[in-house]
Amino acid sequence: MKSNLNLLSSSAAALAFAAVAFGGMAASAAPCLKVTLTGTQGGPPVFMGQAGAGTLVQYGSDENKCGAVKLQFDTGRGTTQRLSQMRVPVGKLNAIFITHMHSDHTEGLGDMMQLRWHFNSKGPKVDLVVSEDAKSPRGHVLSGRNFAKHIGDALIQSGEMAQRLAENPKRLPGGPADLINVVAFPPAKQPTQVWSSGDVKVSAINSRHIPGHASYRVDTPAGSVVIGGDAGNDKPKPPRDASTSAQVEKLAMGADIIVHSTIHPVMGPGKGSGFPPPIYFRQSTATDLGAMAKRTGSKHLMLTHLIPPMGAKKQGPYPIPGGALDEAGYKSAVGAGGFTGNTIVGTELVTLQLPAK
Repeated sequence: MKSNLNLLSSSAAALAFAAVAFGGMAASAAPCLKVTLTGTQGGPPVFMGQAGAGTLVQYGSDENKCGAVKLQFDTGRGTTQRLSQMRVPVGKLNAIFITHMHSDHTEGLGDMMQLRWHFNSKGPKVDLVVSEDAKSPRGHVLSGRNFAKHIGDALIQSGEMAQRLAENPKRLPGGPADLINVVAFPPAKQPTQVWSSGDVKVSAINSRHIPGHASYRVDTPAGSVVIGGDAGNDKPKPPRDASTSAQVEKLAMGADIIVHSTIHPVMGPGKGSGFPPPIYFRQSTATDLGAMAKRTGSKHLMLTHLIPPMGAKKQGPYPIPGGALDEAGYKSAVGAGGFTGNTIVGTELVTLQLPAK
């Protein structure tokens, strides 16, 4: 009888240990999504060392710090530096997504790919997800494919590639372009899946800013995030219902987080800044983004690509009517649109995690 009791006691202990062990594993493997703004500068100007537009989206579990999949959306100047501050090597990115062919969203890619070529020539290649070539009404073509193909041309023409290859012939002979796998998708007015890895699905939609502009949505078991880029309304100027994009709104329905470029209404025509009306009208205002986030049921709105930057007296050469804006000024503009959720006014490396820690 005593041996049976000992056996039962041992079995109970083993079951209890297993429950604790597997319970701990389940807890540690809980899925999580992390969204970090790697650059918040609005447009080509530079203010106080801010990096150009970019957002890092990471997905994983608690045990890998949400870092199993790393996706970079846009690569403005300084992206490499911001990633290094997060201890995310460019060689560990799974894919890079470009919203459109404007330099403030792309000029960091050459730096990133040169670094990847220098130290990771054995691969793997990184997926560069872009819209198919888009012809403008004036006849010029916006091409992510050509951008990728010629990403290292300046270094090739300068002789640096040849010199680096002479030092280490194991590097890829074509330079950084040899490490890019272009994934080009046709523009669509409905959300269309353009990339996936395991539980991570990325869809895109064609949106207006310049020809070939795309906005993206990442869906994971831990939550969803929409990257609006510089999207604006299909109508290039008033009269129109709002400055925001109907396509982005469609993409963002039910999304947990919206990350979007922002212009403050104070920069509008007739307010005294002298900011060019056509450029103002092709951006989404903070107030209209607040209204859109309310309609989509999103819980979080992350404002980025701020025009003007917080604390700046000018946006490039254009003075800010009433003086520099602060966080409260942007939040007030969002609130005027009716949004009562969590508004984050973008600063470098601000991070939002789902579920909240």
